[in-house]
Parts: sequence; C-alpha cells; structure tokens
Amino acid sequence: MYDADRNRRWALLVGALLLACGLGYAIAKLTSRPSNSAITQTTPTDATKTTDALQIPASFLSTMGIALESVTPGNLSAEVQAPATVSAAPNGQAVVTARAAGTLVRLNKRLGDQVKAGEVLALVESREAAAMAAERATAESKVELARSILKREQSLYEQKVTPRQDFETAQAQLAAAEAEAARAKSAAVTAGVTGDGRSLALVSPIAGRITATNAAMGAYVEPGVELFRVADPRYVLIEAAMPALDAKQITAGDVAKVITGSGASLDATVISVTPTVDELTRSATVVLSLTAKQATPTPGEFVRVRITTQANHANGFIVPDEAVQNVNGREIVFLRTEQGFKLAPVIVGAHSGGRVTVLSGLKTGDMIATKNAFLLKAEIGKGAEEEE
Repeated sequence: MYDADRNRRWALLVGALLLACGLGYAIAKLTSRPSNSAITQTTPTDATKTTDALQIPASFLSTMGIALESVTPGNLSAEVQAPATVSAAPNGQAVVTARAAGTLVRLNKRLGDQVKAGEVLALVESREAAAMAAERATAESKVELARSILKREQSLYEQKVTPRQDFETAQAQLAAAEAEAARAKSAAVTAGVTGDGRSLALVSPIAGRITATNAAMGAYVEPGVELFRVADPRYVLIEAAMPALDAKQITAGDVAKVITGSGASLDATVISVTPTVDELTRSATVVLSLTAKQATPTPGEFVRVRITTQANHANGFIVPDEAVQNVNGREIVFLRTEQGFKLAPVIVGAHSGGRVTVLSGLKTGDMIATKNAFLLKAEIGKGAEEEE
C-alpha cells in the first residue's frame, strides 16, 4: 500500500514537470523575435506604396471639371490682378437703324438669331422710300433723253447742219444727267430702297448674332433710332479697371491671363492703357485683346485679369494655390503626361491672391492640373484602398 502511494506521487510529479516544460517551450516560441535574416527578406506590400503616376482618361477631366494650365515664369510682385468686363470690339458690333421714317411691315429676324453680312433683318414701308425710287427713275429717264439728244446733235454736227456749240451743250447735259442719276441711285441704295420702290430694307453690315432689338411689327420708326444690334462674338476686348498706381506699372505688350466665370484661363495681351483716370471711379482702364483662337467670353460678361508686368524679373513659376496638393507630407503638382498625370514634387514660396510661387520642380511649358486638382489626389487614395 505504501509503495503504491509513493509510485503515484512520482508519476504526478513527472507529469507536472513535463507539462511545465511544454508550456515554457510554447511561450518561448510565441514571444521570440524573428531573426535578422527574416527581417531582411520582408518587403512592404504594394498597398503601402504611393504611386507617382495616374492613368486618367481625357473624358474624366471634362466630366470632373479639371482644368489644365501651361506653366510660365513669373513673379508675384510683378503681377497685377483686377476685375474686368468683356465688350465687343469696334469691328465686332453694329447698330442697324432705319434711314427714313416709316412703318415696320416685316420682321425677318428675332433676338438671338444668327445673321450674315448683308442679310435683310426687317422691312420699313416709307413714303420717303417711294420718293427716292421715283427720283431715281426720273434721273435715269433724263439720262436716256440726254443720250438721245447728244446722238442727234452729233449727227447734225457731223453733217455741218448745227454749230459745234450745240453738240458740246448736249454733251454737258448728258454728263449732268448721269451725275444726277448716280446720286439718286446711291441715295436709294444707301437707304435700302427695295425693288418695289415702297419699302426700306434694314440690312446687317456684319455677320454675327442679334444681341438687342427694339422693333415691333406695325410700329412707326424714326430715322436714326436703333432697331437692331448685331455682335460678332469672335471680336471682343477686355476692359480692366484698376488703381492708377497699378496702371503705371503696365505697358502695352504685357502678357496676361483672363479668368472667366467658368474658371477657363485665356491668353491675352495688353494693347493700351488710358493716360488719365476716371473722375468718378478714380481708376484707369487697361484694354486687352485675346492672343489666339480660343473660346471667347460673351460681351457683357464679368471676368478677372492677371497681368504680368515687365518691371521685375521672374523668380519662379506662378501657379494657382489649388494646383499645389499635399500628398504624404510632400507638396506636389500633377504634371500632365500622355497617359494621365505624374506627381511632381515642388518647392513653393510666397502666396498672394490665390496664387503661389513655385521655386523649383517645374520648367517652362509644363502642363499642370489647376482647378479641381484635389480630385486627382482623391484618386490616389482610392487606388491605395482598392489595393488593400
């Protein structure tokens, strides 16, 4: 009995020792660190990497409203910004009036219609038109009569029946009749007298679109009163109002950017600066013209201009604030490539008026994303989430 109890105690003790050894080995296995060789072989997954390129189709840019802008050298201290208004150029706008009093009997065009140069917009029935047509017809008949008299006098003179004086008088009468006929015809054509001799045709002198009208069927119109205004949207001027101090820095030939209400950036050039300021607004007017064939803003539209003066030398590249984005703690811009965009790290300088100077990281002519560039940054984060 005593031997049996002692054997049982030894068995329990051995089992406890074995259990303790097993637990200790398991704990050591779990808490032990991997060897240096294992750490060296471990590589980060693709999900932890930040791509430096984005493949973005061109359709995505227009859909999301992402604007592009070409990089040019500049200096914030040399930039002048001001509000401006789009106006029609002198050769891009015409006023159509009646040349004589009368009643408006036909309207061929309405507000907003496209017209061609020489196209009839309306007809005005006028007594003066009838008088002009009659005067023209009378003058033409006098020419025919003077021509026949001259022919007869020439024949008689050649036969030595009448003196040379009668022949020369007939020649002078024909010349006077032709001059009167030319005057009457010119007056009728200028007034727009129609073929029936009853109406005046209101003709557009330029091609464009009708932007204003003051014509109603049956209305009595006076000569010289504006009835239609036609504007050609291809010919516009940009008029910027700015303080005299800023205007003194600007000279003809300075390059500029015109920012439309939709955010589009148009290239422009300063063509003139008024030498005096307006007495009421105390501001000078700077006139700019667009430098290339591009989508022109509408006359009357409000825009903003950024003029780069020639007073200071460029110390970097000036881009919109929103073009510079922060990705993983570094400042970058999205540089346009054939497939999409590349992340270009930049060093920025001074900020002013929604613009920032890029000191390095860009070169002249680079095309970068400006408006809504943050959407490209969001695409980077979206791509990383999908990889995870």
